Amino acid sequence: MSRDVKQPIGQKRLTNIATVRFKKMGKRFEIACYKNTVVNWRNGVEKDINEVVQTTTVFANVSKGVLAKREDLQAAFGTADDEAVCRIILADGDLQVSDKERKVHYDALYKDVANILVDKCVNPETNRPYTNTMVERALKEAHFAVDPKRSAKQQALEAIPVLQRVIPLRRGEKRVEGEGGP
Repeated sequence: MSRDVKQPIGQKRLTNIATVRFKKMGKRFEIACYKNTVVNWRNGVEKDINEVVQTTTVFANVSKGVLAKREDLQAAFGTADDEAVCRIILADGDLQVSDKERKVHYDALYKDVANILVDKCVNPETNRPYTNTMVERALKEAHFAVDPKRSAKQQALEAIPVLQRVIPLRRGEKRVEGEGGP
């Protein structure tokens, strides 16, 4: 009887991964990527695909280690080349985002909306701008929710009528700094 511990050979551990999912023709395709590099790839900062994906293998289910079938890849993407399919999935797939990352993004967007409102609006009674804290508190009181898929400026403009129900508010005149005109 041997006392040696048998370990699986050829098993690749995928740790610290972000999964990018892509559905096409009723099939789900997934790739395992490094957490923060997918956004860099999409923004054009990262150029090397090997720095983004942990492996160029296309999976049907990353967490279970089930590989996608070659005929499914051929039918859905028109090619069975893993790297070409990885590029398509990276460009168009859905990135799985953790709760903490989602909350950080939501909070930053909320603060951006408040900052834009502070820059663009004033208190009509005193003709002075509101502070960030006051605007954020008024947004919460008005039950204004930001949408992570839309720009902060667009949402700030939509928040003005909502905020006017809570605090006196009007759009401020544009202030141009510099030399006086004629």
